[in-house]
Amino acid sequence: MKYTGARILIETLIEQGVDTIFGYPGSAVLNIYDELYRQQKRLKHILVSHEQHAAHAADGYARSTGRPGVCIATSGPGAANLITGIASAYMDSVPLVAITGNVPTSLLGKDSFQEVDIAGISMPIVKHNWIIKNIDELAPTIREAFFVAQNGRPGSVLIDIPKDITALKTIWTPEKTHDNSYSPRTQRLMTKYRKKSFADEDIERALHLIGKSERPLIYAGGGVISAGAELELTDLMERLNSPCAVSLMGIGAVPHNHWLYTGLIGMHGSIASNTLAQKADLLIAVGARFSDRVICKEDMFAETAKVIHFDIDPAEVNKNIETETWVTGNLKDTLKALLKKIPRRKENYWNKELNELKKKSHSNITKEQINRAEFIEPGFIIKETAKKLGENAIAVTDVGQHQIWAAQNFPALKPRTFISSGGLGTMGFGMGAAIGAKTANPGEPVVLFTGDGCFRMNSGELATLKTHKIPILIIVFNNGVLGMVRQWQSYFYKGHHSQSSLDIYPDYIKLCEAYSVTAFKAENNTSFLEVLDLAMERLAAGEPVLIDAKIDPDEKVLPMVPSGKPLDEQILS
Repeated sequence: MKYTGARILIETLIEQGVDTIFGYPGSAVLNIYDELYRQQKRLKHILVSHEQHAAHAADGYARSTGRPGVCIATSGPGAANLITGIASAYMDSVPLVAITGNVPTSLLGKDSFQEVDIAGISMPIVKHNWIIKNIDELAPTIREAFFVAQNGRPGSVLIDIPKDITALKTIWTPEKTHDNSYSPRTQRLMTKYRKKSFADEDIERALHLIGKSERPLIYAGGGVISAGAELELTDLMERLNSPCAVSLMGIGAVPHNHWLYTGLIGMHGSIASNTLAQKADLLIAVGARFSDRVICKEDMFAETAKVIHFDIDPAEVNKNIETETWVTGNLKDTLKALLKKIPRRKENYWNKELNELKKKSHSNITKEQINRAEFIEPGFIIKETAKKLGENAIAVTDVGQHQIWAAQNFPALKPRTFISSGGLGTMGFGMGAAIGAKTANPGEPVVLFTGDGCFRMNSGELATLKTHKIPILIIVFNNGVLGMVRQWQSYFYKGHHSQSSLDIYPDYIKLCEAYSVTAFKAENNTSFLEVLDLAMERLAAGEPVLIDAKIDPDEKVLPMVPSGKPLDEQILS
């Protein structure tokens, strides 16, 4: 059957399992949007208020499902507006497929109206990108893009399609042939990405180091979740009787209530995680990349420990931290190979030390804090919200103090239930990501924890929530300041709060009224519980709802490792 390029795009997306696209139309993609109109019963499109949030929504869709998220924008400014969202996904190894329109092929490179070199601009923040200059390459390239985004270390890709390509016609055939086999091009990709990348000797070296250790600590990152290796990780922990700390991206890889789980490691890590890292004689890094926010001071990180690194990406090995040995390959495969040969250990003094440190790390909210008249305690907000929403809730955060409070207090029991921008630390990420997560998981409650600074960046997406009837709970931690910036200024810049006070800020209740979104204000812990009940009623009715929660502008995120200090030199109060 002969189809236009626009129709071929839609058919191939559906073939790849896509059910939703997040985007914003413009001249260069009008042929595509005309075809979307025709195929609207087969492929859902969600119109956002800004292209950046189309990328964040596709990101949230992907993080919450493991399937590629798809976003689309027109040429020039539309394509450029996707860049922050593409970079966010790339930094956190999220499979995202960005589709951009461009000027006709005859006008490429001539500084035409709304033309930018989006392939050149995006090159450092994608696994690969393509410019389609031949309509016969359109379907094969889309298939390759989805394969590249998902296989190996996942990440973002971009397909740039000139407008004339979407109007031309050619024959389209499904990916699989009549004998249910893949095309030669896809078969070559499968061979490249799925070959075994580790040897038995790699496993033996790791086993040797594990056998000699007495104080092992596992450090788990987002790679565990990407690989679906949570059960293997838990099995490893329990066989070794080893405590396990996680990066921000690793939250959910281990149930928060597992007795060997120690919580975050790094700048805002728990007392248990950071102390054990400095005392361990073996550090087993699993799907983690030793971010600077984890290691803090490189030459004093885990000084007494030998390091084993399990990761799918060989480029991460010895990049930030020197390792004793490493195993590269899909984590599910490498951990299974390791687990076949690891005997079960008994509890020892290391486990007793873990239990004592976890008691120090555990923070209880006192009656005095609950009864504060003027502000709400941040941990109280997160814990009480989690109780109301249940253990299947998906928490999405923006970036800042509220992000770390959520990471410390949200009781994630399973993977893909805590979604946050880690590597890029993107303020404004949350609303789009929450839209994507709820769209992908309509039966699960979704809550967005955001700060007032972040919410000002994405509040226009209230229109998206209302238009598409997306019932998410938004909780704005309203302290009238850029909280994390203010905290650093308080500790390290002599209290010079330069440009971190939001002196002119909106009344969020009235702002929500403008979008016909229900909103409530809470000024202390007691009133928060009252409005949380009201918010739950609105969610049950299928409506989005916002709670404006007043918190202390001088509330700090603790513990905190000051810049240039080792992990166990934490500010605790």
